Amino acid sequence: MGEFVTIETTDHDKVALIRLDRPKANALNAQVGHELVEAATELEGRSDIRAVVLTGVDRFFAAGADIAAFPVNDGFRDPSAMVDPLNEANFKLENLPQITISAVRGFALGGGCELSMATDFRVCGESAVFGQPEILLGIIPGAGGTQRLTRLVGVTKAKELGYTGRQVKAAEALEIGLVSAVYPDDEVLDKALEMAAMYARGPAALVNVKRSIMDGLHTTIEEAIAIEKREFVASFQTEDAVTGITSFLEHGPGKAEFSGS
Repeated sequence: MGEFVTIETTDHDKVALIRLDRPKANALNAQVGHELVEAATELEGRSDIRAVVLTGVDRFFAAGADIAAFPVNDGFRDPSAMVDPLNEANFKLENLPQITISAVRGFALGGGCELSMATDFRVCGESAVFGQPEILLGIIPGAGGTQRLTRLVGVTKAKELGYTGRQVKAAEALEIGLVSAVYPDDEVLDKALEMAAMYARGPAALVNVKRSIMDGLHTTIEEAIAIEKREFVASFQTEDAVTGITSFLEHGPGKAEFSGS
């Protein structure tokens, strides 16, 4: 895999781990962005993987963008070469067919917070710190921070965090809906993998649910319902639909065992 981004196998069936490891603080640059795109591209074509956990190392999920890569030259300053690969990576991760979970320990600031928000869920350790501190540099988030944060925590809270650059600790992140759960630091990765394994055992229609939500998110309600209808019909074409419906009729709800196909 890449120099800083690797795909690892896990002890959980059909669950893969993406690990970001760029010493010292897992700062994000164009190379990391390109390597994340490569990892996501590989995973989207793997039918043997149905859930993915994204994590960092030690005290850093990702401390933010590599500020040394920011342009401070005279004349027009264009940060596109650095931020475009990160945006591409976030879109790739966001649109993976697998269920995705960020396991956050320590700092997830700036680009790191933006990266975590590109996954379906975030679980974090008690030491976790989130934030979009770009305003303290006189700039704004550039890899989705003003948009995904608003969709997750609401307009008013996103404005407050974006206007101040204030950091959010784990308990507050849970309170405002930025994360799904908080665990002791030494348990967070295992808990994320267990959560991923639960989804990996689910029916093939999880892909249809995800696609319906993501495709309909930025459209009118009429267009979104049409998308839902499209995915509703598609879900009936899976073997798991036959399994689930038959099991319900014969044994009652909640007893089906799905193959993921």
